[in-house]
Amino acid sequence: MRDIRIIALDLDGTLLDSGKNLSETNRAALAAAAEKGVHIVPTTGRFFGGMPESVRALPFVRYAITVNGAQVYDRETDTAIVREELPLDTALAVMRYLDGFDVIYDCYQDNWGRMTAAMQERAADYASDAHYLKMIRELRKPYPDLKAHLEEEGHDVQKIMLFARDVATREKIAEGLRERFPQLAITASTWNNLELNSANAHKGLALQRFAAHLGLGLENCMAFGDGANDLTMVRMAGMGVAMSNACPEVLAAADHVTLSNDEDGVAAVIRKMVLFK
Repeated sequence: MRDIRIIALDLDGTLLDSGKNLSETNRAALAAAAEKGVHIVPTTGRFFGGMPESVRALPFVRYAITVNGAQVYDRETDTAIVREELPLDTALAVMRYLDGFDVIYDCYQDNWGRMTAAMQERAADYASDAHYLKMIRELRKPYPDLKAHLEEEGHDVQKIMLFARDVATREKIAEGLRERFPQLAITASTWNNLELNSANAHKGLALQRFAAHLGLGLENCMAFGDGANDLTMVRMAGMGVAMSNACPEVLAAADHVTLSNDEDGVAAVIRKMVLFK
């Protein structure tokens, strides 16, 4: 019998359904696990304030792994337990490289999104998914020139995210980034985007460091995911769970495959393996 003390949950495509809603079935399962003393930890590419209110409002959620593992946030103390950011000079060099392609890009810095205004205005030409388009429009502060703003502020960057018009362009950019910037972790959360973090900023390492902060190990962790940016935590957790709608790499790495995000797959596993119902 596994001693599960931490449940780490990706949001989009995993805990949330296709309408980006938290079902009552999943919410109830999380609440029951929390009552048993299990830490419920949202684990997302978003910054904390960018998570849906339905998740942020859960009274039993104290910690969150955010920005693909660049930060582990403690909402009770308003502090970062883990911080792994891109040095400013690296972020600026990456952005200058991206300027040579037909893409739009933004960055997360100090737990908010930032973007060149002209790119934000063209977002509908690149972000075909309504969910991502809404995020770009509502959770990005526009600047006349993002790079100039970052140079003026002088702060490191949590993540860079780009959208291309087609998969071929995205793959060409990814190949070039791997050659020029080996210090990057390169993942994707939808068919035409890339998410760029520090190589040490991934969900698996963040989960390991968070567990150690609590005096626990990866064997005490259960991790749910569906996308490429979930692969490390699904692979590293003592119990890695893939949604049936997960990408092939996550399905192959998982210890268990559950129902889809539209079928309350999270609740099904928690009831069976944590609540023993």
